[in-house]
Amino acid sequence: MSVRSAFSSSIIKKVWMALTGLFLCTFLIGHLAGNMQLILKTGEEGRRAFNEYAYFMAHNPFIKVLSYVTYFSIIFHAVQGFYLTYQNKKARPQGYAYTKPGANSSLPSRYMAVLGTLILVFIVTHMANFWWRAKIKEDIPLHYKTITKEQMQQKIKFTYILTTKGEYMPFSVKEENSGMYYDLRTGQPLMNKADSCIYRIKNHQELYDKETDLKITEGYKDLYTVVMDFFNPKKNDIALVYLLLYVVSMAVLAFHLWHGFASGFQSLGLNHKRYTPIIQGIGKLFALAVPGLFALITILIYLK
Repeated sequence: MSVRSAFSSSIIKKVWMALTGLFLCTFLIGHLAGNMQLILKTGEEGRRAFNEYAYFMAHNPFIKVLSYVTYFSIIFHAVQGFYLTYQNKKARPQGYAYTKPGANSSLPSRYMAVLGTLILVFIVTHMANFWWRAKIKEDIPLHYKTITKEQMQQKIKFTYILTTKGEYMPFSVKEENSGMYYDLRTGQPLMNKADSCIYRIKNHQELYDKETDLKITEGYKDLYTVVMDFFNPKKNDIALVYLLLYVVSMAVLAFHLWHGFASGFQSLGLNHKRYTPIIQGIGKLFALAVPGLFALITILIYLK
């Protein structure tokens, strides 16, 4: 079989659809495991765990390769889905005179193209809100930690930055009442925060020594705070709108997976009277659990 026929055959197209679809199911599991860091740990511990996870996902070579495979799978799965739907419509331009679709197929299976389209819209908006900010705009703030102490009846705010070395490095010192900053090396008072820091930030997260201009380390981007603020009604006036859209999108994903998970195995020829019911059961559990947990995470953040 030639390469061209391998991509043009309707059977092969369904196989490719199944492979990319099942691969994206494994991506959902990994993505969910990372997002669970948002609620499994609280406070600074949870913030640090999620930001360290996000850094690992963005810099690990193997994960970076997998991310490109994921992008390809999403695009390929969507394009193939649209094309197969078009082919089916073209093959039967006029419906049967009498049909009972409910007797022969489930509701999700009859609307896979519509569900897939809605999921694609969600993916685009989701990436615009988070992926685009982190990868393209690069306007995610760094992970800072502040500690306020009382010294000689004055409130002094110490700011630290979490680095990829796993340590909190001192970044600035400020006297709260007067707004005065202090040089971290000499202790001399300064009016400008930038002058008080012994590090210069380059490329959004690299820390350089101001005197030698040598790179010391990198800081973690604070994606945790970005996500938490996005669904926080105290920080985002339309957080409820985003929450509802997210929950509805997860419901759409659940319907898509309800049929798609087991259908993927069937397209690969894994159809057996003993094992197919088990696969279908696992698929339905997957369709309920994974989108349900994604939705639960955002609800808990909103209610926090």
